[in-house]
Amino acid sequence: MTTGSEYHDPVLLQDCVDALRIRKGGIHVDVTFGGGGHSRAILEKLDPSGSLVAFDRDRDAWRNAPKDARFTLVRADFRWLKNHLRFLNKLPIDGLLADLGVSSHQFDTGARGFSFRFDGPLDMRMDHRAKLSAADVVNSYDHARLAELLRTRGEVDNAMRVAKAITSARSTKRITTTHQLLAALDPVTPKKDANSFRARVFQALRITVNDELGALEALLKQSADVIRPGGRLVVISYHSLEDRLVKNWMRTGDLGGEEKKDIYGNRTRPFDPDSNKATQPTEEEMNRNPRARSARMRAATRT
Repeated sequence: MTTGSEYHDPVLLQDCVDALRIRKGGIHVDVTFGGGGHSRAILEKLDPSGSLVAFDRDRDAWRNAPKDARFTLVRADFRWLKNHLRFLNKLPIDGLLADLGVSSHQFDTGARGFSFRFDGPLDMRMDHRAKLSAADVVNSYDHARLAELLRTRGEVDNAMRVAKAITSARSTKRITTTHQLLAALDPVTPKKDANSFRARVFQALRITVNDELGALEALLKQSADVIRPGGRLVVISYHSLEDRLVKNWMRTGDLGGEEKKDIYGNRTRPFDPDSNKATQPTEEEMNRNPRARSARMRAATRT
């Protein structure tokens, strides 16, 4: 069994723990359990009366759950955060941590289909119980719909042309593996920054399959309902689409970034961000863990 850093090297670990300002006897939530690195660091700060609730929809992560009376693992998507916390009688909470994106384990397991480095099934489902796979998207979405998701969720240049390459390839044979998709993309893959291009295509498919942005939007909206005044919200994102939502929410309380004011002209927002600038990993951490390079951490206090 793989656990801890063998499964996933937790990014910005100490920064997260510090930003949460953990109350020893409080209730904290880690909505992206993964290898459990952040969760274990939080548990170390709690006394016997404290508790931690973690969420993860990936069954590979469930095996990493620590045997600790203070710990509860919810095997579900964090978009259902409020309902589960209410059922567990864990409201309100003192702090919430979200380390978004894909774990090292998911990237490094070829059979999951998250990485173009390995040949494997074109899957990309974080929840094995979900019906939609990346292969379903690639083979069933029409040209316009493929182009739209490539442009909006992968920020892929020439999205129409890339979508055309995919639909052309699948017209002769169904695309079912990661390397078959790479072959389909080959005619439109730029010689310069080829891996960056491939990563954007895979990101677009992954976000679509797992409805990652929809889940994040639901989480942010619910955070205002579940975190007590003075409690903390800490989020690590890995691409601009996520970071923009987090930044907008913390600054304005609106996912689109529209500032709201009361009848007296006073700004109203559920959170007070620590800073307009995100925290980034140190050079030493990025050298040790290259996947930390794109990480951006933002923290805020519930008003």
